[in-house]
Amino acid sequence: MSEVILKIENLRKEYAETTPLKNVNVEIKRGEVISIIGPSGTGKSTFLRMINHLENPTAGKIFFDGENIADANCNFELVRRKIGMIFQSFDLFAGMTVIENLIAAPVELLKIPAQEAYDKAKDLLQQVGLAEKIFSYPDELSGGQQQRIAICRSLMMEPEILLFDEPTSALDPTMVGEVLAVMRMLAKRNLTMIIVTHEMNFAREVATRVLFFADGGIYEQGTPEEIFDAPQREKTIAFIRRQKFFHYEIFSRHFDLMEMQNKIQLFAEKYGLKPRYTYRMQLCCEEIIYEMIGGCYDDDEKIFISIDIIYSEVVGKADFKILCKGKPHNPFDKKLSVVNFADNLGVKILHSVAENFNHAYEDGFNVIDFEL
Repeated sequence: MSEVILKIENLRKEYAETTPLKNVNVEIKRGEVISIIGPSGTGKSTFLRMINHLENPTAGKIFFDGENIADANCNFELVRRKIGMIFQSFDLFAGMTVIENLIAAPVELLKIPAQEAYDKAKDLLQQVGLAEKIFSYPDELSGGQQQRIAICRSLMMEPEILLFDEPTSALDPTMVGEVLAVMRMLAKRNLTMIIVTHEMNFAREVATRVLFFADGGIYEQGTPEEIFDAPQREKTIAFIRRQKFFHYEIFSRHFDLMEMQNKIQLFAEKYGLKPRYTYRMQLCCEEIIYEMIGGCYDDDEKIFISIDIIYSEVVGKADFKILCKGKPHNPFDKKLSVVNFADNLGVKILHSVAENFNHAYEDGFNVIDFEL
């Protein structure tokens, strides 16, 4: 079994007006490739910066090779030499050539002979396809080339762990692939890597484990297959499937149908849904509402119907969840429909365009689910 190289215990980070990380606990074994994903503002970059001592934790411990590097007495300058970090903004020294950027730290800090460092730098540049840029300056390179040089600079120090903080987020889309190719190469070399990324396909491909950050820490974790194909928790599902949410409530049988349909239209336009699909969403909502009003309420009863539409950009489908307080009524049961099924156009429409119907009655509410 691989040894634990990094162990995080009860890690917390507070700022004046926010607490991005509340209680993070995780172990990372030598040779693992960890992808960290999640919405913006959930502490992913802060997590990396605390590992590399660019931010001090408010509380908690960070054990690297068994030493608590969050301790004030730790000689972190020595530890940092074993931890490589690649940032969004490259951070190459503008006044130095590529080769000077690569050999400065190993010669100065590790006391490696200049010729040995030079030969190693040439070899790394060859591996990332930039051997001909050895005497170029950073402003003569594209963003993708600069980021590849930044990766080489970290590798020159022979780190035990590499931290990547969204390394492609500042790049033109045409340059992303060249940086990811280098990272794929490194992932095959049994290097320990922690990668904060928005590149979901890349995370699925290279990671041995995926951490999803939300609610102040690691909200869910698992293998790429577990996280991307079968996420278990609500916020992970919404993020992975790129879900968009619509909500509407009805309190009267004389509700404003035009207002509801207009809001559905605006929701659909915002996320680029096709007109025909939008019309079917509106149609389903209209028919289910009138079916439930007719089946659940007497004329003078107070009405409450809640409609939630969750559209997944990945799947290309919408899940409808309807909550309707009142008498039990299953709008999809042909025998229980308000009027004879053969004469009930609304129910027939629902059966023709929707699928995976489900009805339950819980605590005085009809709970209705279906897909479109």
